[in-house]
Amino acid sequence: MPSSADRRWDSETDLLIVGAGAAGMTAALVGTLQGLRVVLCEKSDVVGGTTATSAGSVWIPGSRQSTVAGVPDSIAAAKTYLLALLGANACDQRLAAYLDSGPVVLDYLERRTSVAFAPPPVHPDYRDLPGAAIGGRALGTLPFDGRKLGPDFARVRPPRREFMVLGGMMVGKADIHALVRPFGAWRNFIHALGLLLRHAADRLRFKRGTRLIMGNALVGRLLYDLRRLAVDIRYQTALKDLVRDGDDIVGAVLSSPSGDLAIRAHRGVVLATGGIGWSQELRERLLPEDARRYSLAPTSNTGDGLLAGERASGEIDRTLASPALWMPSSVMQQPDGHLSVFPHIMLDRAKPGLLAVDGSGRRFVNEAGSYHDFVEGMLRSNRSAASIPAHLICDGSFIADFGIGLVHPGTRDLRPFIAAGYLVEGNTIAVLADRLGVDDDALSRTIESYNAFARSGIDAEFGRGTTELNPFNGDPANKPNPCLRPIVPGPCYAVTVWPSDLASSAGLRTDSNGRVLQSGGERPIRGLYAIGNDAASIFHGTYPGPGTMIGPAIVFAWRAAMDAAGALDAALKPLE
Repeated sequence: MPSSADRRWDSETDLLIVGAGAAGMTAALVGTLQGLRVVLCEKSDVVGGTTATSAGSVWIPGSRQSTVAGVPDSIAAAKTYLLALLGANACDQRLAAYLDSGPVVLDYLERRTSVAFAPPPVHPDYRDLPGAAIGGRALGTLPFDGRKLGPDFARVRPPRREFMVLGGMMVGKADIHALVRPFGAWRNFIHALGLLLRHAADRLRFKRGTRLIMGNALVGRLLYDLRRLAVDIRYQTALKDLVRDGDDIVGAVLSSPSGDLAIRAHRGVVLATGGIGWSQELRERLLPEDARRYSLAPTSNTGDGLLAGERASGEIDRTLASPALWMPSSVMQQPDGHLSVFPHIMLDRAKPGLLAVDGSGRRFVNEAGSYHDFVEGMLRSNRSAASIPAHLICDGSFIADFGIGLVHPGTRDLRPFIAAGYLVEGNTIAVLADRLGVDDDALSRTIESYNAFARSGIDAEFGRGTTELNPFNGDPANKPNPCLRPIVPGPCYAVTVWPSDLASSAGLRTDSNGRVLQSGGERPIRGLYAIGNDAASIFHGTYPGPGTMIGPAIVFAWRAAMDAAGALDAALKPLE
């Protein structure tokens, strides 16, 4: 690691932040609001990182916003939930700091910026444990009008193209029913017409729609405020190494289009580069061998922060339940050469009439559970039977009603998906089994058993439909169980899914203020912070509920920036 001795600095600032996802952008915004000079460096030519392609939710218990919305939540209940989920790890001081300061951070952002959140009436935690919340604990970003950004709208990382329609229109869960059945009800027609007219107008001026929702709305709001405050954002500027003065970090060397830059940071360097990402070294070192093939991280994320932090005597925490948060994803090569990696979040797995089987043709998990738990089931099952990849099985009526993966609901011509090898079709179960390479008898027995469960409404094998989360993503019109209905005779279909990492859990060990801890000890490295996926998970590799990536990213970005500004204690005094 380079030393500061006799170094010529190209520029100086108070706070140097590397990475412009939710964590880095929030740290830059808060640092600037607290009077610090800030330089925010982003490796790519757009901001947003993984946040831009996410749901944009934050899991922050006990917020004023939830009380105002009529779905109050309490920190005490969240502590009960986390104790049941984490056991002894619930005593982590970082977790206590997160719970205590989360509501303060939401109010700070709402009061001083355009960043605002509101809770949907129902958004359940991912596990049915004591203290779990059905609503009020997860908050969503309010939609944002991208036109307010002007030319800087092009700097917002687009959503995954698989989640846009009509050449760039974002679609949320609440929009799907109206767009699929616009003539089903008058309100459907009005809603769909409004979306289409807005998008048509957008396409006259922009490359994609400017109605930003979910993670794109959060990124848009953060960028709007950073531009309003004239924060120094440097694109295509990547971290090469940190600069040390004795045991302290005093700056960094970065590569830029104009050459290497040495930037001195008087109040600290903040690592927010997105965690493991596509770093081959880190993937081989930290991820299970069966889960290294696909990642949902931007390709520009190559583990720069973690590797630099290690060289600075930091340590990656590997004592976690999982090194990453997982998503089952299907893969299809598009005609233009683009490789679509489609995350199966909630649009199909929980719907009635779909089941998942391993390589032996048997079920291995509650298909309607969280995406992380689904892949954890794949990894566990793979030790005894080939479960990687796994296969999602359904019939034609399921595709008509709900779609599956890249196949939208109501798609009539399935031939392109079949020709691409994405959708596997079999006129009988035996033919489907043969084409998937699974045992015919086992798959037949699995479907027969599943159909019996569907008729009774009780999944005696995996309890599908019995948790709060399962019916939330199911079909409430389907009785008696919103997550179960028989697979009927005739053509059956399958889509193959693989584990993909959605975000890192393994990251640098940090304290309650985001300061990186020295390897093997508890002493902070002066001048070095790690936030977002560059920091080890406060949930120790578990996935408690929606927004448990972005929530900590924002809260610890706030704490790190406030600490660097010397304002943290004063900001938290009302809590005492």
